[in-house]
Amino acid sequence: MLKDKTLALNNHFIRFILVGILNTIVGYGLFALFIYLGLHYSLAVLLSTILGVLFNYKSIGSLVFSSKAKRLHRFVAVYLFIYCLNVSGLWMILTYTGIENIYLSGAVLLAPMAVVSFVLNKKFVFI
Repeated sequence: MLKDKTLALNNHFIRFILVGILNTIVGYGLFALFIYLGLHYSLAVLLSTILGVLFNYKSIGSLVFSSKAKRLHRFVAVYLFIYCLNVSGLWMILTYTGIENIYLSGAVLLAPMAVVSFVLNKKFVFI
């Protein structure tokens, strides 16, 4: 029984990573586009998060967790939390590390945000 749960968790995580690559390209692409257009990083993160949430909800729900359940409100709550973490992380990197490149700062946060997102989606959204 434990082996079956471990295999399912690994399978979910692998699919999450693969779908996450696509979602990251979409989300980071939007973020970079908004920065390029001259938006402040907090607004760029907000807009890319809103648009990304709509795309991610469908892709993660159907391709990772095979869920047809309607839990958009929970998914949105998770991504509001991710948004706050992301903006705080950007602020900390830009303020305390000496890194001034917003694109690099955003890229540094991709992996930690992906891990937090997987855990929260697994535990609270697609249960």
